[in-house]
Amino acid sequence: MKGEKILPAASQPDEYLSLLKNKKIGLVVNQTSIINDSVHLVDFLLQNHINVSRIFAPEHGFRGEAADGAQIENSKDIKTGIPILSLYGSNRKPGQEQVSDLDVVVFDIQDVGARFYTYISTMHYMMETCAAVGIPMIILDRPNPNGYYVDGPVLESDYKSFVGMHPIPVVHGMTVGELALMINGEGWLENGVTCDLTIIKVKGYDHRSRYSLPVRPSPNLPNDKAINLYPSICFFEGTKMSLGRGTDFPFQVLGYPDSTFGDFQFTPVSIRGVSDNPPLEGKMCFGIDLRKEEELDHISLKYLISFYQKWHTEEPFFRDYIDQLAGNSALREQIQEGMSEEEIKTSWQTELEKFKTKRKKYLLYQDFE
Repeated sequence: MKGEKILPAASQPDEYLSLLKNKKIGLVVNQTSIINDSVHLVDFLLQNHINVSRIFAPEHGFRGEAADGAQIENSKDIKTGIPILSLYGSNRKPGQEQVSDLDVVVFDIQDVGARFYTYISTMHYMMETCAAVGIPMIILDRPNPNGYYVDGPVLESDYKSFVGMHPIPVVHGMTVGELALMINGEGWLENGVTCDLTIIKVKGYDHRSRYSLPVRPSPNLPNDKAINLYPSICFFEGTKMSLGRGTDFPFQVLGYPDSTFGDFQFTPVSIRGVSDNPPLEGKMCFGIDLRKEEELDHISLKYLISFYQKWHTEEPFFRDYIDQLAGNSALREQIQEGMSEEEIKTSWQTELEKFKTKRKKYLLYQDFE
């Protein structure tokens, strides 16, 4: 694998076009669904006379231009006229009537390998609906830019939500294709149904690979540094701190309107389609700049612990959302109790090792160990 060019499944049309000929297709896609870093999958399939009946759009929309958490409405693609059904509006799980007339559904979205990144929840719900109706799914697999390690607390069932649907750690070390096999194999779909899956593999990839994304996977993950920091920094979404939404460097800085938090300064502002009304908008924040930090190959809690220890205002440091992100209440409680990073990470290990053993059954690519 070393030295071989990484080729996502979508860039290998000989592997899947024959499966789509003369069929009515639904696509779960967004701005990352490109071929050879240039042509969108929708345009390519239409050029090859594939009957694309409808598009299903995840969080951020079909073109990836909606801010985080923004409700997406049903619409039509201006370029092609194909109906777009939102899976991040009033309806996050597709209805059976939305797929029942299709012959196959294709999923092709770039993930970043973190449990709370919602594209894998969208994949789960589509698998569930397709399984209930008997419609097969084809997953065009893509590399995981954080696929070279496994770390974090395993989600507890009481904390299941759209930002954590599976009993997996924060960093699961799997591609979406491998994770889909696990969802099927572990019986995680509603009522124990199984989705008829075909996985088109990535060429030239294994779990030791480093992969630089050609398109930002969402508005606030603009580069490799943000994607690498994301599994560690996203916990700050469950605090009163800013992690740079509303700046040119989201998920690469941390701060609060108090000079005791650091020397680096930034002021969040609304950026249309990226961060509408970001936390601490218009307030000068003081904190730290992480852009020159070394690449992480583990989840780092040092920032979260450090800022909690510096917190001295009367309002709580943590928001309720922290427990959903962590997948438990333990992380918050352990930090509040003054436990060290080493002690906290030790508490993860039993469940983490169980997951690692389970994970190996579903891997499609050589592992990093």
